[in-house]
Amino acid sequence: MYLKYYQLREEPFSLTPDPRFLHLAQPYRVALETVVQSIIRRKGFVVVNGPIGTGKTTLLHAAMQILSRLNSNNAPLASAFVLNPVLSREEFLETLITEFEVTCTSTSKPARLTALYNMFLEKQKQGGTSILIVDEAHLMTMELLEEIRLLSNADTYREKLLQVILCGQPELTPFLQRRELRALQQRITQYCSLRPLSLAETHSYVAERLQAAGLVGSSPFSEKSIELLNLYSHGVPRLINQICDSALVIGFNTQQKVVQPDAIEEAATQLQLTVEQIEERPKAAERAADLEVVESALDLLIGAMKRKRTSNWE
Repeated sequence: MYLKYYQLREEPFSLTPDPRFLHLAQPYRVALETVVQSIIRRKGFVVVNGPIGTGKTTLLHAAMQILSRLNSNNAPLASAFVLNPVLSREEFLETLITEFEVTCTSTSKPARLTALYNMFLEKQKQGGTSILIVDEAHLMTMELLEEIRLLSNADTYREKLLQVILCGQPELTPFLQRRELRALQQRITQYCSLRPLSLAETHSYVAERLQAAGLVGSSPFSEKSIELLNLYSHGVPRLINQICDSALVIGFNTQQKVVQPDAIEEAATQLQLTVEQIEERPKAAERAADLEVVESALDLLIGAMKRKRTSNWE
């Protein structure tokens, strides 16, 4: 309803995990580089964690988009994206067969494991790789994590055939460090964490999403509105999106060309958000150490991904 009024081509604050709207604040860039490089170098297991609403799923989709572009040499990329890991071992195996698009008429576990292993090996022989991404991984049982570890045993003497990304809320990391999972712990090569955005990052986040949605000219949000937005959202991207979308509707209804703090206040009230709910934010993001990053290649791919936002509309 407000798109034409604010000269936008599409909704800038949709809650869908669209990689075109990924804001690469420092911890997000580190996590994206870590995931991409770990898969390229076939490192095995990587863990990504972050509080609710910080954009973990969007980051994973962006990583897959970059990897697809890196595979311009036609090396096959097989991927399974498990969004709901609350499954039994049998259900999980069935999900992998479906997600990896493996043909297996048998319902027996040995036959399905053999079919998966053969697919992993075939992708590796063709110069490609197989990727398993598990979102909401903090909800997994230890039995299911052990099943994934056993599945990752499908290695050659040269490299790992299956690359695994476990993504979840902050409690995922201490869960993975339990004594019962020590065999899995030794497989994990990288940990990276997302966090809420600072005020400056919130400002950039809003500006980038507006630009990606087609805005030409100045932002419809005043500086005071952004400051209040950061307070009410706690710097959490999902809450930023919800408040901004509601505030634009309010701004349109009250004919505010520049959304004022009162619209942010009203939007926060509608969402039952209060400043007092703010939790202490991490002082610094945990950076994965000593990861060799091909900066120029990733910068080009990320830049191309960003530029595609506007080219789709030309």
